[in-house]
Amino acid sequence: MKRSLLALAAGSFILGAAEFVMMGILPQAAAATNVDIPTAGHYISSYALGVCVGTLMLVFGRKTPPKKLIILFMVIAFVGNLLSAFAINAPMLLATRFIAGLPHGAFFGTATVVAKELAERGKEAQAVSMMVAGQTIANMLGVPAGTLLAEFLSWRLTFGFLAAWAVMTVVLVAAWVPQVAPIKDAGIRGQFRFLTKPGPWFIIAAIFTGNAGVFCWWSYVSPWLQKTGGWPSALVPMFMMLAGFGMVVGGLIGGWVTDHWRHAGTAALGQTISCIGLLMVLVVPGNHATTTMLTFWIAFGLFFVNAPQLLLMAEAGQGGGELIAGAAAQVAFNFGNAVGSAVGGATLDAFAMDYRFTGFAGLPLSILGVALLAIYSLKYETDTDAIDRLRPIEVNTAVSAH
Repeated sequence: MKRSLLALAAGSFILGAAEFVMMGILPQAAAATNVDIPTAGHYISSYALGVCVGTLMLVFGRKTPPKKLIILFMVIAFVGNLLSAFAINAPMLLATRFIAGLPHGAFFGTATVVAKELAERGKEAQAVSMMVAGQTIANMLGVPAGTLLAEFLSWRLTFGFLAAWAVMTVVLVAAWVPQVAPIKDAGIRGQFRFLTKPGPWFIIAAIFTGNAGVFCWWSYVSPWLQKTGGWPSALVPMFMMLAGFGMVVGGLIGGWVTDHWRHAGTAALGQTISCIGLLMVLVVPGNHATTTMLTFWIAFGLFFVNAPQLLLMAEAGQGGGELIAGAAAQVAFNFGNAVGSAVGGATLDAFAMDYRFTGFAGLPLSILGVALLAIYSLKYETDTDAIDRLRPIEVNTAVSAH
């Protein structure tokens, strides 16, 4: 991996960990702030709402070199996570989680453009998937480590670690990421011109509905493992690691498939994998074997879709809207997270805290995501890009004299 992509991956690591670690430490954070589990789900929603609002930074930062933007985003991540470590009550933790989420969408929108610029021709999706790999590795290592800290020491140390990681990332980005020219300045209105076309809205809606469906279940994965699977809380970090491994594998395979096939078709395939998993959460009896398998399965599908969806949006925004388009994908992702968490919490209240019904709540939303991606692929992806990679073959037509 190029050092520049490694530095970008370090940035996606902290944001991935900050976003997903709350699922692993939700019981401890709820107890420390004197709220129940469904109410603590708002800590997840608060981060997601910060992602949505933080995208506006790109509107006014369009003339700023991408490298400087990425460093700014890491500084904000440092502040938000450090303050989260010192939150003394629920309102303060809600506010600090919101701050920590502000740079998320803006970072991925910017880092996607930088990764594409640094990629070899024909390997743009793989470069983006390597950048996003930091987020998936965060789920494989960072989230379990944070869950362990919460289980045996303090959930506050988790956010302290993330604050320190942000400082390290600033150093790496400053040293390893080359200067990339700002995108074309199309003005404030020009950045949003791509939204006047129907195609990008299909992708945005698919990202939103697909992730809302998965997060009906994923937001409550820690208590689901314990109540439905019968696992002790001490083993939950191991399952966070298993889920993270599924995300790493899914993300890398999804990036490879995207470079060889239709982008929206690849995303639809990944979302279908998640749909099957959510159905199984509802109908398959909960035990050690099934909860282990489903933890990996749904995590695999969740990040299989990342590279194709980010590329679809970056391509849709070409001509000055690339940063906003890439960030819009993350806004849709995290808005879906927020809605999914809320729907999942309401479902738990309605079904007497039966965690199997989080799959029931999420399945219709995920099916809608598959449908939107399939429609987009059929309507806008009339062929693959394989023809572009064909090379002429020289044939010697000279006939030898006899």
